[in-house]
Amino acid sequence: MSILFESEYRGERHIGVGKPAPGEPLTLYKVQEGRLRDEFAVAVRPADVVAAVTDGAERVSVAADDPDLRLLPPLLPTVTGNALVSGFMRTHRSKYDTAPREDEEFVPPNWFFKGLGAWLRLPGEPLVVPRKPVALIEEPEVALVYVNDAEGTPHYAGYTFGNDLCDIGMHRENPGWNPYCKLCDTAVTPWLFLDEPPASVTGRVTIERDGVTAWDGRFDCGADALYFGVRDMVDHLFSFPAVRRPGLVNYVLLGADEASFHDGFRIADGDRITIDVKSHDVVFANDIRFGGPVTS
Repeated sequence: MSILFESEYRGERHIGVGKPAPGEPLTLYKVQEGRLRDEFAVAVRPADVVAAVTDGAERVSVAADDPDLRLLPPLLPTVTGNALVSGFMRTHRSKYDTAPREDEEFVPPNWFFKGLGAWLRLPGEPLVVPRKPVALIEEPEVALVYVNDAEGTPHYAGYTFGNDLCDIGMHRENPGWNPYCKLCDTAVTPWLFLDEPPASVTGRVTIERDGVTAWDGRFDCGADALYFGVRDMVDHLFSFPAVRRPGLVNYVLLGADEASFHDGFRIADGDRITIDVKSHDVVFANDIRFGGPVTS
């Protein structure tokens, strides 16, 4: 499967192809800001974008630990108000008593607005939550990435993985407070998989406290684990003009299975959450910070 990633290197935008092996240098291709999004808006297939942005481009080899290198969330615009993070709730079959019928009329699941593109956090960056959350929950999820063209038509670019961290305790106290409960940072990986939404995504979550494993458990967030069809959910979302603004990038979270909260565990300030997406060889970790300064 094809993978792209974006980065800033010495103040300029670059892309890379494939997921680098640990410790190996990265081959980067210089691109103008917005070029990659423009290519996705006209490509017949997401995979076609690779050749379009690398052929003839200036190339440089960079050490993975070069201090001038910073990986970026996939397709994140420099003007991050031009990106929205949102998602669907209660999408997994495990949360329903019966399986969906083939002839069942589609009734869309609840949807939430999580934040602007600037609110996304990369692996290794802290995830900031309110100073006194009721009860946090990690949510390993597939995040679909869409680019709207000049007419506002959304074009699917690919998918990545994220942690839709939120305060489920607040939601359970009052479901009407769900918009508040979602006001926690969201982690995403920099790797953009240029394939259709995955049918199977399996892995394991580990939560460490003071360097010791405090909780761990498995997860499944692929399309086959969902009660709703991915296409049905996405088509319904994009029926709303507000998310079809020209040039907008949408990060759409597909929902999470049960997690540590449902096992009776409570995430604490300073805990480290590691999500190992074993099916796709992707591992990312973030520390949890209660309160803290506002970050850009």
